Amino acid sequence: MNIRDRQARLVEIVWKEEKATVEMLAERLGASRETIRRDLTRLAQQGKIQKVHGGAVKPTALGEPEFQQRLSENAPAKMAIAKTAAALFRPGEALFIDTGSTTLFFAEEIARRGGLTIITNSTEIARVIDRAGNGHRVFLLGGEYRAGNSQTVGTMVAEQIRAFRAHHAVLTVGALDRRTGAMDYNIEEAQVARAMIAQSEKLTILADHSKFGALASFEVCPLARIDNLVCDGPVPQDIREALEAGGAACHRAVLS
Repeated sequence: MNIRDRQARLVEIVWKEEKATVEMLAERLGASRETIRRDLTRLAQQGKIQKVHGGAVKPTALGEPEFQQRLSENAPAKMAIAKTAAALFRPGEALFIDTGSTTLFFAEEIARRGGLTIITNSTEIARVIDRAGNGHRVFLLGGEYRAGNSQTVGTMVAEQIRAFRAHHAVLTVGALDRRTGAMDYNIEEAQVARAMIAQSEKLTILADHSKFGALASFEVCPLARIDNLVCDGPVPQDIREALEAGGAACHRAVLS
């Protein structure tokens, strides 16, 4: 098991069990206690777990319980999606990134790369990118602050987005179907997503399999506007055919 797979599994165990000892993690993952301690230190720095004496617990600092719950749902799939998506972007490009559990994992992946300009309404994503250094530039959009998701929303955010142009918008969505395309459950988050799309040359959607065929109240964009879809499972045939007809590429992340 390589380091990324081990750490992804470690996070999954801690989130599921809510607490875990070094000894228990070492036994389950087939690693030494010293290796597990190093993993815990790194994962705590990334905010994925909270390190305590003798082990780790589920983190309490990443927003309110609803957002913490979303981080834990399908975590291995979201990590795989993030890793696959990160390979699509190159130094020198500017990216809008919206708030979401999958985009937070994505931010951690691209933070290891260099020379990107990131424009986001997520305070957690801005923190992750800035802390990594690596020649990144980070612009945090200001507006009404929502602590639950560690994000800014509202008319002020949409107005500031119009001051930027970006090569890509990288967004998460609440639902995806053939008829409507990408959708969101929150009207303010949908507003931010639409503004980012309008100021971007290309659009990449990150979606785990639970989003396919679901229905959310607020439209983000039609399938024809999407350039890349990164997901963890087979894309339903009707969605795939519509995406390919519009020239989009579907990238399937492989879970270890």
